Parts: sequence; C-alpha cells; structure tokens
Amino acid sequence: MGSGCVCNRKLTMAVSGFLIIAVMALTVGLCVGLGGDSDALEDQPRFTIDHEANSFMLDGKPFRYVSGSFHYFRAVPDSWRSRLRTMRASGLNALDTYVEWSLHNPHDGTYNWEGIADVVNFLEIAQEEDFYIILRPGPYICAERDNGGLPHWLFAKYPTIKMRTNDPNYIAEVGKWYAELMPRLQHLFVGNGGKIIMVQVENEYGDYACDHDYLNWLRDETEKYVAGKALLFTVDIPNEKMSCGKIENVFATTDFGIDRIHEIEKIWEMLRVLQPTGPLVNSEFYPGWLTHWQEQNQRRDGQEVANALRTILTYNASVNLYMFFGGTNFGFTAGANYNLDGSNGYTADITSYDYDAVMDEAGGVTTKYDLVKAVIGEFLPLPEIALSPAKRLAYGKVEVTPRLALLSAEGRAALSKGGAVESTKPKSFEELDLYSGLVLYETELPGMDLDPALLKVEQVNDRAHVFVDQELVGTLSREAEIYSLPLSKGWGSTLQLLVENQGRVNFYILNDTKGIFGEVSLQLHNGGYLPLENWRSTAFPLEQSSVELWRRGLSEQKVLDSFVARQRILRNGPVLYTGSLAVTEVGDTYLNMAGWGKGVAYVNGFNLGRYWPVAGPQITLYVPNEILREGENSLVILEFQRVNKTSTGEDLPAVQFDAVAQLDGESGDVPLK
Repeated sequence: MGSGCVCNRKLTMAVSGFLIIAVMALTVGLCVGLGGDSDALEDQPRFTIDHEANSFMLDGKPFRYVSGSFHYFRAVPDSWRSRLRTMRASGLNALDTYVEWSLHNPHDGTYNWEGIADVVNFLEIAQEEDFYIILRPGPYICAERDNGGLPHWLFAKYPTIKMRTNDPNYIAEVGKWYAELMPRLQHLFVGNGGKIIMVQVENEYGDYACDHDYLNWLRDETEKYVAGKALLFTVDIPNEKMSCGKIENVFATTDFGIDRIHEIEKIWEMLRVLQPTGPLVNSEFYPGWLTHWQEQNQRRDGQEVANALRTILTYNASVNLYMFFGGTNFGFTAGANYNLDGSNGYTADITSYDYDAVMDEAGGVTTKYDLVKAVIGEFLPLPEIALSPAKRLAYGKVEVTPRLALLSAEGRAALSKGGAVESTKPKSFEELDLYSGLVLYETELPGMDLDPALLKVEQVNDRAHVFVDQELVGTLSREAEIYSLPLSKGWGSTLQLLVENQGRVNFYILNDTKGIFGEVSLQLHNGGYLPLENWRSTAFPLEQSSVELWRRGLSEQKVLDSFVARQRILRNGPVLYTGSLAVTEVGDTYLNMAGWGKGVAYVNGFNLGRYWPVAGPQITLYVPNEILREGENSLVILEFQRVNKTSTGEDLPAVQFDAVAQLDGESGDVPLK
C-alpha cells in the first residue's frame, strides 16, 4: 500500500484557482473517503510506511511490532481473554490471527458467527487487551487445518474446481465469502478507529503457484473492503519462488524459523530484491513446529529460540511468533500433509496444536515463555500484568459402559445422516455433504471362485475398517499404503468398508476429497478382477450435537449385551461408551486414553477431538476448565478398534483424567495409574 495517503492543504502550484480547488478536493476525498471529514480522520490512528526510514509509521511515529499468533478457533471463547492477557504480559504489542472460511461457512449458504466462530468478539477482546491486530483472512490459510480452511462443499458443488486460482467458480465463492466477512470488520480497521493495522492477501502463495491474475484479483477484492484503512501485505517462504507471491502495491514479508537463522542476511537480501525499501518483517518465526501421528513430538530448544529472536530484532525488523499460543484442533479440524517427493506420503496432524509454542496447549507460561519475554523486554516496554492461570487438576479414573454399537440398526438410526444413499459407485464424503466423521460403504459380494480372493481398493482416503457381515477382517490405510487384503470364501455375503476422514491435506494438495475412489474389485480364478458395484453409502457426521442428543435420550439401563461388553478388540465395529466425571473443583485437566485404540471423545457434549494412543505421540486430550462444571460431567467415547481392559472378566473399561499432558508418548500401551 506504499506510504499511505497524506493530506496536503498547502498546494503551491502556480495554476489557476479553479485547479487548486479541484486538486484540494480530490486530495481530501482520497484521504477521507466518500462523505468523510478530514479533521475527524486526522484524530484517528493511521498506519503507513516510511520508505526512506524503512519503518512503519503509526500516528506519525516510527513503529515496530513483535506479535504472536493465536487462532481463536483453537481455544474455547471463555478462555480467549486469559490467553490474550498472558500474551500481552510477555511484551507483545500485536496479535496475529487467521480467519477460517470453513468454520464460518460450513455448508453452502450457511454461516456461523457464534461461539468459537465469533471472530468479531475475539478481535474486540484483543483490542481491549491493548493489541494491534494483524488479520490473515486467506481465503486459504494452511494452518494445519482441514483443507487449509477451505470449505469441503466446494468440491461437490464444483467437481472440477481449481482452488487458489482464477477459476471463475472459486473466485465467485471467495467473493461471496468476503461479502459476508469483511463488512463485519469495518469498525476494527485502524483507519476507522480500530486496531487492525495489516490485512494479508492469500498465504505463502509463491510456493504454490505463479498466477498473478488471481493475486491481483484477490488484492482488489480485499482492498474493496479495506479501502486504505489498513495495510495489505503478503507472506512468502524465502526461496527462488518468492517473486510468484509478490503483488504490485502490496507490502511483502517473509517467514523463517531457527533452522534458517544462520541465513538471515541472505533472506533479507532476497526480500530486498522484491521490495527495495520499507521495514523488514518475518511474519512467521517458528518457536516450535507441527507434529503428525506416528512420529516423535516436535520440540525446539527455548534458548535457541530466544537467541534467534534477538538476532531478528537487532535488524530493527518486525516479527510474528508462529505460534505464540497454539491451542487445540478440537473436533475434526486437524489437517494433514502429503509429501510430494514420495517420502512418507499422507500424514495426519495430531489433535493437539501445542506446537511446542511459547505458551503451552492449556495457555500456561513455560520456560520458553520466560526466555522470549526477556528478549522482548530488551526492545519493547514490558507491561505490568498480573496473571491468574487456571489450576490443572487430576480427577482420577472413570469407568465407562458400552452403550451402542455404531453399525447396529439402532446405531445407524441414532447417528447416521439421512440413511443409506444407493449408487453404482461409492459416494464421497463431499457428495454426501459430510465434513468429517465416518462413511459406511456396503455392497453384496458375488460368488467367489477362489479361497482366499484378494480384495483391492484403488484409493482409500484415509482409513477403512473392513467387515464381512459385520465381522472385522482387516484394515486398509492410506498412510501405510495398504489397499488390499484377502477374503476367505464362506465368510459372508455383505462387504462393509467403514472409512474415516483423518484430515484433509492443508498444504500443496488442495483437492483431497474423502472416501473410496476408483475401482473396488475382487480377484477371479483367471487372474482378473471383478469390479464391485451397487453401493450403499451411509454418512456418520459424529457432530457433537447429534452425539449429545443420543446421550441425553439414553436409558440408564441400556447396556450392550455381555458378549460385546467383554470384547477388548472390537470385531463388530465401533462402540460408544459413556461415563460420568464427578468434579468438586473445576480446573483444566487431560483425558488420558492410554490403552485405547483410536476414536473420538466428548465431554459435556463438546468434541475434544481424535485420539490414537497406539500410534502416538499424543496420549492425552486437553479438557478446558471452561467446559466443565461442579458436579457430574458427561463423557462419551466412540472407540473404533480396542478398549483399555486389564482383564477378560466383567471389569468395565476405564479412562483417567490427569493434571499433566502426555504429548511425547511412544506407540503402544501406556498403563493407567
């Protein structure tokens, strides 16, 4: 946006009086906007760039920010203020946050601005806590979120859509989304008296593509609403593709972590090639990193982080710590990655977004926090803010009772969406308008002339438990690249594949639809394969509202038969268990799922997210104190694979609520205390 608009009433050009008046009117109009008042506007803070001093200017004075990332959708609303206050106490003077399109627009034509989606309330609280705000509305945000924050329903509405391009369907939908979002934010822009000083256009686009027609359109669409009231900016990874993300008349920044701090001079030089003047900015300095299931939890040394931060700030640069507070991917919101070089392939992100950030997942201070705060204090004044962190409490062991078999007639009636959909080929999650959860695919097996015969599925996204007549016969996995298994003759007549969405890829690949794709076929005696057709697709959204409705209607006497109740390996499909947590004092706690297999957990109707302790490294799920209450608290566990039982007797399976998180566990069992 350059240096911004500067009103100049002392025009000394030797031209006619008429021209002087016309130029003055035009100048004031550009500065104030239609119907504005220049004197009133001059009283408002404005954010610009001094290209001679290579500095931001706020209210006519040099300004530099040290900000931290905190995504409102990764913490419950009642915790927002305490998280923000802890961040401000570290000396940060700005807040960086994404806006997640898919959260606010979960279905075509449906919008959500309440609860955890009340972004306006979040930003207003941030202003009250004395933050300037860096807003990143995407529309693509990456952020290790499902589909990078892009709505799943776009795939079904436009089967050939090309995300993040000039595709007419894509930009039409972005236009609709911005028309809903941006008017709500007008009072928050710095030029209108608020504290949003910067608004991002796209996100690390240079590393994705080189479509400047799309970028120029998105710049203009964003500026249509921002209208000079905040500074537009981009963020790009420092590599040979940076120029593909640069947009004319939009301020450019870069991002890098401690692993590249030794290259800082080279990185600044790369940025200066694109943008010779203006302040230097690292928009994503990484004090930690993301973690996938089935790998070690990613950690970064706090002293190295503090030293690298000091190095960045000695260049008079502005910086954003991504993440300062990471939080949690509640529900089914965690994304995934796919390595294009062929190594590892698909890998799903864990539920925790602790990120080894400056603050921990529960919003507490850490050793890294103290080290970072000390460095910030060398460059910015530290406010005196008293903090009152929530207690972290261990509530102990809770037994749970098996209540419902998901694949039973009762389970389908209670938790499926609209019953089975019949089609020649299996329907995708997106065709069923299903954000996440499970889909059960069923078809009748033909007569088999081999024993065993190999079942082949061309593509499973992402994981399928395979049943014949509701008896488990194996598991298919995109992560493990297992797409076939043997079926024995005489096992039964109905083939059932229960497919789980483990998270849509959020980086590079943006066409990650879910379900079964390509042919499902059965091996023949002659060496060929017979395609299986005529499928029934049943969607299980597993949304917290439907699970809670089922729980509330549950009779206390309703218990699964003793055969199912005694099972440790769930050979007939997922089972829902219920329990009750008695609380005398409310505090943060962690649901320890050690000994269980894979599934989803709900407390008081709130979806805590996915658990998978047999894969690790995350063993516990964070339970915010804000969703608990004194007295009885409901617990629902939907387990896919196996339960935590120490004997084959009549003992009920159990979980445990601990005061300490376990994010660094190893694959396998971790016994409950």
